[in-house]
Amino acid sequence: MKANTRQDYLRRIDRVVAVLQSAVAQGDALPDLAQLAEAAHLSPFHFHRIYRALSGETVGQTVARLRLLRALQLLAEPEERVTEAALAVGYETPQAFARVFRQAFDATPSELRGKQALLQAAMQRLRGPAPRDDAGEPALRVEVVSVEPFRVVATRYVGDHRDLDQAYGRLFAWAADHGLLERMRSLYGVPHDGGPDAALDEGAFDCALAFEGGDVAADGDTFALQLGGGLWARWRHVGSYDRLGVLTDRLIARWLPDSGYQLRDALPFRQFMDDPEVVPEAALRADIYLPVAPC
Repeated sequence: MKANTRQDYLRRIDRVVAVLQSAVAQGDALPDLAQLAEAAHLSPFHFHRIYRALSGETVGQTVARLRLLRALQLLAEPEERVTEAALAVGYETPQAFARVFRQAFDATPSELRGKQALLQAAMQRLRGPAPRDDAGEPALRVEVVSVEPFRVVATRYVGDHRDLDQAYGRLFAWAADHGLLERMRSLYGVPHDGGPDAALDEGAFDCALAFEGGDVAADGDTFALQLGGGLWARWRHVGSYDRLGVLTDRLIARWLPDSGYQLRDALPFRQFMDDPEVVPEAALRADIYLPVAPC
């Protein structure tokens, strides 16, 4: 199979934007996940993750941007009423439209309606997110490794990933209550993709511990989870554990397109090598694993 390139991926993202733009312009229902993934020729499993990494915004942010862009185009018509413009681009009430409009442009729709110079300037701001400039950044040192499947005990956390220490604290307490601290081998984390509006480094996250000496029975708020199996792209980050989601997106955007690999349907995971309470933040190590298969 022909290997993908960065330009291939960007063209796929452009096709998705075109589909969304057409739906907004026509006042149609927005395409669902399966339709968007089909337009991009991507697996639905990783669609939102790849879209966000390559485009620099979530699908939800793209839709909001395209709705405002279409509204500006309508308001450029002198006879267009604000209420009609709001309904045409998917807002249920003019009040909701006006609130979002003011947040974006610090003006009401009525204040900009028919004022071509101001509308054109506002449109220019909505053409798309500024492309990330990777010039001068060192190449990512990624290795593709085979990882044998292994079992962990996990607990699910939902919220800001900067507060994961609370969930890991509960997991450590569980391990202590079960006399398992001496058998603990390593810490892992599994971030979940929260969908079209998911913010980076927020949402569901499985905090996990691996133990020596075979499987450990989960109970209470913990559950068994299997990680590994197959090929994984592994990249080591040194530094703060905050914003690892941003770094994972950067790995997808910078390394994956020209790697000769594609993501397969499994969740990425992270292995935390150091204890933040013992090791200085600048020296913390974490391995990010992406599930891959040859193109």
